[in-house]
Amino acid sequence: MADHGHNQGDGLRVEHHFENADQQYQSAKLGMWVFLATEILFFGGLFVAYSVYRANHPEIFIFGHAFLDKNLGALNTVILICSSLTAAWAVRAAQLRQIGILKLMLVLTMMCAFGFMGVKAVEYNAKWKHGLLWAGSYDPRLDHVESEPDLIHEEDFENGGDLEELDVAETAEIIEMAPVTETEKPSDRSAVAPAAEGPAGLADPESAAAEEETVEIEPANAQIYFSVYFLMTGLHGIHVLGGIGAFTWLLICARRGDFDTGHFTRVDMVALYWHVVDIIWIYLFLLLYLI
Repeated sequence: MADHGHNQGDGLRVEHHFENADQQYQSAKLGMWVFLATEILFFGGLFVAYSVYRANHPEIFIFGHAFLDKNLGALNTVILICSSLTAAWAVRAAQLRQIGILKLMLVLTMMCAFGFMGVKAVEYNAKWKHGLLWAGSYDPRLDHVESEPDLIHEEDFENGGDLEELDVAETAEIIEMAPVTETEKPSDRSAVAPAAEGPAGLADPESAAAEEETVEIEPANAQIYFSVYFLMTGLHGIHVLGGIGAFTWLLICARRGDFDTGHFTRVDMVALYWHVVDIIWIYLFLLLYLI
C-alpha cells in the first residue's frame, strides 16, 4: 500500500504527490484562487443583473432602499471587517505555532460571523412582517398606505365639516401623509378657494413645475428590488454559514494538534475565502444600502 504522506524535517506533512512542502502550499493556494474566481464570477452575474435593473428602473431602487436600515448594514460591515482581522491573526498564530492564540482567533471569528447572521435575521424579520418580500410573495403592509381611509377628503367639507375642529398639528400631519395623485394638486386639499390666476407670463416656471410634479407612493414592479435584495444577501449569507462551518473544522483540527508542527495551509486557505466573503458584503452594502 502506498504511503499517503510523510513528515519532512521541518515537521510539515507533505502528501506523496508533492515534491516538498512549498510545492504543496503553492498548489493549495492556486486551487483556492481558482475556486474563489468561480465565486467572483457567480456574484459578478448578480451584480450585472443589479446594474441592468437599476439602469432601466431607477425609481424602484430609490423606493426600495429607503426600507433598509443603514445602521444595521453599517454594523454588519464593521463586524465583518473585525472578523477579517481575527482571521488573519489566526493565520499568523498558526505560522508561529501559537495554538492558544489560534484557537482564540478562530472562536472570535466565528462569533463575528454569528453576530452578522443575527443582525441579518433582524433585518429579514422586519421585511417579513411588512410583506417586503421577493417576486410573488411581495405583499407590502405599510402604515402610511393603510392610513389612507383616515385622510381628509373634499366631501368632508362639502357636507359641513369644520376645519377649525381639527388640531393644527394633526391637520398638517394628515395633509403631509396624504398621497398626491396625477389629477389632484396640493392646492385641492385646502378648504380655502384658490387664488385667481395672474396674467399670463408672470408665473414662476420652477413653482409651476413643482405643482405639476406628482408624488408616487409605490412604483410599479417594486418587488424587483426586494427580489434582488434577498437573492444577493441570501446567497452571501449562505457563504457566511459555509465560513462558520470551515472555521469550526479548523478549531477541531487545532484542538487535536494538527497545527502543532507549524502547518498553517488550511488556516490560510479558509482565511482567504473569508476575506473574499467580506469584500463581497462591502459591495452589497454600498449598492443596496447607500447608493
